[in-house]
Amino acid sequence: MSFGYHGKILRVNLSTGATAVETPDENFYRTYYGGRGLIAYYLLKELGRHVDPLGPDNILIFAAGPVTGAPFGGSGRNSVGAKSPLTGAYGDGEGGGFFGAELKRAGWDAIIVQGKAEKPVYLWIKDDSVEIRDASHIWGKETADAQDIIREELGDSTIRTAQCGIAGENLVRFAAVCNDLKHFAGRSGMGAVMGSKKLRAVAVKGTKGVPMANPDVVRDQARWLAENVQEVAGGLYDCGTANGLMNLHGSGGLPTRNFNEGQFEGAEKISGQTMRDTILVSRESCFACPIRCKRAVKVEGRYQVDPKYGGPEYETLGALGSVCGVDDLEAIARGNQQCGAYSLDTISTGTTIAFAMECFENGIITKEDTGGIELKFGNADAMLQMIEKIAHREGIGAILAEGTKRAAAQFGKGAEQFAMQIKGQEIPMHEPRLKMGLGIGYAVSPTGADHCHNYHDTMFAKAGKSLDEFKALGMLEPLPENVLGGAKVRYMTYVTVQRNIANCLVYCQFVPWWPDRLLALTHAVTGWNTSLFELMNVSRRAFTLTRIFNLRQGFTAKDDYLNDRFFKPFESGPTAGVQIDREQFEQAKKMHYGMMGWNEAGVPTEATLEELGIGWAKDYVPK
Repeated sequence: MSFGYHGKILRVNLSTGATAVETPDENFYRTYYGGRGLIAYYLLKELGRHVDPLGPDNILIFAAGPVTGAPFGGSGRNSVGAKSPLTGAYGDGEGGGFFGAELKRAGWDAIIVQGKAEKPVYLWIKDDSVEIRDASHIWGKETADAQDIIREELGDSTIRTAQCGIAGENLVRFAAVCNDLKHFAGRSGMGAVMGSKKLRAVAVKGTKGVPMANPDVVRDQARWLAENVQEVAGGLYDCGTANGLMNLHGSGGLPTRNFNEGQFEGAEKISGQTMRDTILVSRESCFACPIRCKRAVKVEGRYQVDPKYGGPEYETLGALGSVCGVDDLEAIARGNQQCGAYSLDTISTGTTIAFAMECFENGIITKEDTGGIELKFGNADAMLQMIEKIAHREGIGAILAEGTKRAAAQFGKGAEQFAMQIKGQEIPMHEPRLKMGLGIGYAVSPTGADHCHNYHDTMFAKAGKSLDEFKALGMLEPLPENVLGGAKVRYMTYVTVQRNIANCLVYCQFVPWWPDRLLALTHAVTGWNTSLFELMNVSRRAFTLTRIFNLRQGFTAKDDYLNDRFFKPFESGPTAGVQIDREQFEQAKKMHYGMMGWNEAGVPTEATLEELGIGWAKDYVPK
């Protein structure tokens, strides 16, 4: 008997209406695990170089992992992957909530969606039963209304849904996939791929549970977290991911006005603590998790905000707040609701609006372009109006819906210098001039700039709990934030590989399972004699496959870049005068390649592929 997975992957061809079941063996699962590892395998095997990300030949994969759905905190996540319409490279995002756990409870390890439906459809999965149903009546509906209609139609209010939203229908290149209204696989534009296939939603109900080798150990670990949650994750419970906003502001690393500054004079007004003390109405959770880091907020008056859409997390407070120069928390909460209702990635949305604001303030675009909107930093109403225009592709929103890289090319007049993106994906709310190792991570990320599978220098700048947990990787001494060099690259490489384990096992990185407890949980769920060595190689394998996929799409080491802005110093604040040295950056990047087993051009060597057990992938490396 297998544990941790069901041995079943569902294939759905929307062009023909056919469904099929694949049954990989145990060695397949132990090689690729799930999430990013599984997605990278299928994308590399099945997509050629010239596939249109928004065409029917792209495939969209919903993937769980071995521990997804097991009854412990952090196990409710799933990955969604495809060729990204935002970057043209490998794309994926991870979402929390309950959808991933429900998919595993229904008996499926992954869903591979091919083709394109003739008219809007949604996929209905109830255990082994799979049905493609008409979705014409929910096309054009906001996510909450669509979910209500699906649940009423199927007669079950506990059904879990994943949706592309109106933004996905309109092929906004940074549309997200929305789980249960409040949880998002936000990055890489997976919602646009879903919308391009006319797949409005996937609805799932499962009754099977997840097979576990040793349920008693899983229960013991889950009990430990529940009993110690305040000690190990109290800040997340109290203020959610926004708990650290004021710390970043104080250290000069809070992205402000399109990354022109590192401190925001309105930081306290939009902090997690202020949200807790004003508009917060409840702390909510994902599947089986006691931490309850999700916010639900309510606003009445000028900006109406319904708690059914949750509330803003740190990335949203930064993207719709400080990056746009907006210090009105209620307006940011309203913007978060708009993004949730339409299923937009708040990071790309906010950074794209900030780009447009800087273009406006420099005369590159005018009121004639914006439809009369005074698109200046600090204008909360303008920010909210832009969200509407982007989601519906109205006016200038049709250009901004393409993302900053394409929009800058269309605007011209030097707009490229204001586009804070890497490989086409907008930069998250973490400043590389404060966190220089993270800057390398941004550059080499397979999905474009990403903060999740990345090194955050501030965590390892002082001796303490964070560093202690990583001594198992040989990281024994603290390193300053704003330096580059061999030691920093080693730390960045190890931490990046470690964090990506979460994307393969598919669990939440915010839950403190690393490393001993994670190994215990993995063994208890799967029955495998898992080691830290094995998990690190699972992650390296996934990264290497995504690297080869991108090389095959025509990407090179030149696409591993940072924006010019980060090679110039801040003029004020704690980080005044600090900048990344371009020569050191290039040296660090090549050093990272070497530590990953890639050559100086960033191409994985044949020896590395054989070491990782993926010698077959050498046939996909461009000659």
